[in-house]
Amino acid sequence: MTIDRNRRLREVAPDVSRETVDNLQAFEELFRKWSTAINLASPSSLEELWDRHILDSAQLFNMAPAAQTWLDLGSGGGFPGVVLAIMLKNRPGAHIDLVESNGKKAAFLRTALGRFTAPGLVHAARIDTMWERIPTPEIITARALAPLGRLFELAEPWLTSGATALFQKGRDYQREIEESRDAWAFDLVERGSAVDKDSVVLQIENLRRTELNR
Repeated sequence: MTIDRNRRLREVAPDVSRETVDNLQAFEELFRKWSTAINLASPSSLEELWDRHILDSAQLFNMAPAAQTWLDLGSGGGFPGVVLAIMLKNRPGAHIDLVESNGKKAAFLRTALGRFTAPGLVHAARIDTMWERIPTPEIITARALAPLGRLFELAEPWLTSGATALFQKGRDYQREIEESRDAWAFDLVERGSAVDKDSVVLQIENLRRTELNR
């Protein structure tokens, strides 16, 4: 790994260990290998895999420095779920559940977690079938999965039971926030992305339905 890439990782996750750096680099190589066989990411995004996907995922780690239980919805190719699982290896007792309904992608996620002995469990299922099977975590993540209002529907059982969401959104996030407010009330902190100036991480707590959505 070049010094520059190492430096950028430590900018978004200052306390990352040497082992974690090596594992994230190895995960990048594994991702590229699997991407030749199944569609894990668009070919254009592979050119910026480290910054656009791995660093963007890694920044969430320091946004919840004490969290032990995590849940990643629609994990896809492992962003942010596998990246977080690798980073959680140095946090004794930590665990992350990854929910991905696509069988091929779920197989990749299991391979990645096994390769790095990361503390995660993959559920090859629809999110709404896992509401009663996955206990309420401290943190819920989702990246490039659905508009904010739909994310609230998918994560409602956990968010209304005390979980905090860290949802990564692009430049249209303000529109998504406004479109969701008729149906949902929530406490919101907009956290600027450390990787992309046009993106944010929406920290959401205390989700509840409005009168129009009951």
